[in-house]
Amino acid sequence: MISQIVCFPKPIAGFSPESTVNTWNFPSHYLVPCSSGHGFRLIRGRRILTCCDSSSQSWNVPVLSSYEVVERLKLAREGEQQFMAMYSSVVGGITTDPAAMVLPLDDHMVHRGHGVFDTAMIINGNLYELDQHLDRIIRSASMAKIPLPFDRETIRRILIKTVSVSGCRDGSLRYWLSAGPGDFLLSPSQCPKPSLYAIVIEKNLTIYTTGVKVVTSSISIKPPEFATMKSVNYLPNALSQMEAEAKGAYAGIWVDNNGFIAEGPNMNVAFVVNGGTELVMPRFDNILSGCTAKRTLTLAEQLVSKGMLKSVKVMDVTVEDGKKADEMMLLGSGVLIRPVIQWDEECIGDGKEGPIAKALLDLLLEDMSSGPPSVRVLVPY
Repeated sequence: MISQIVCFPKPIAGFSPESTVNTWNFPSHYLVPCSSGHGFRLIRGRRILTCCDSSSQSWNVPVLSSYEVVERLKLAREGEQQFMAMYSSVVGGITTDPAAMVLPLDDHMVHRGHGVFDTAMIINGNLYELDQHLDRIIRSASMAKIPLPFDRETIRRILIKTVSVSGCRDGSLRYWLSAGPGDFLLSPSQCPKPSLYAIVIEKNLTIYTTGVKVVTSSISIKPPEFATMKSVNYLPNALSQMEAEAKGAYAGIWVDNNGFIAEGPNMNVAFVVNGGTELVMPRFDNILSGCTAKRTLTLAEQLVSKGMLKSVKVMDVTVEDGKKADEMMLLGSGVLIRPVIQWDEECIGDGKEGPIAKALLDLLLEDMSSGPPSVRVLVPY
């Protein structure tokens, strides 16, 4: 393989600058000593592909065959996450080879951020809230002016088939809709058709119940037209998360321009107020409508029936009221329901995990494992 070529600082014994080729067997590739006697040229046919002169102690970039690219990609993937299968509408099928799970650089989603995405958890061979997440990505695609490459039912079948082929029973399914490949211009007018990508990641569900610290994010919140769309442009989200981690916190909390609590970088927030009797959650008008958050609101009605809560509300919540809450929690497919025990330098409640957050997490876990068909889709492996 070309990738195994070594550049020697001295001429090899038995070779002279007038030598034509060495004795290594590279199909249609040959090493020829440089005229200086201090390196070798890699030649394919009549083309000089690389020239390494040891006197400069530098390497030129090798030109790789498609076989070598795939081999290098396989090596690069060793020890990383378990990517079990990927669908790409560009190639029109599913692959289970991680080295082949690639995107074209001229896809408008890659170089312009013109794409939307969503995810669904795979729990014991079932896709949790697939239809709810699918409806949201279709809404996001409409907002981003990305036409669908297929109708909704076809997209749904492709997603389920990708999980089926993967054999993954616990993990996550992530999928994207983009304006598609075409060129590197700003407008997608030269992108012939939109793209659908999906990947299955194997990962056991980990439940964290210990309380965490959050901080108020200083990164500007996205305007509503972008915050309510689940686009691939997560730079503000990433910067907010980095800021929080630098301060020793789990996540940053955004506050909107009116002074009301908005959301975290990739999760919603909720509070228990009025002596632990009411569950309140910020309105979804100007933030992402979280599928886990909305499902939790539905499940929380069971706590009302049991007398653990008096009411469940979606309303504006000020920072002052949030910090004075009896309980605070983060909600999302990545965190499920995680108690918050400190915001900035102030303790939430008594600084310990509260009973409502625990009760809601138990309800959510039960729903994920044995909920109704409206939230659980059995994968036909």
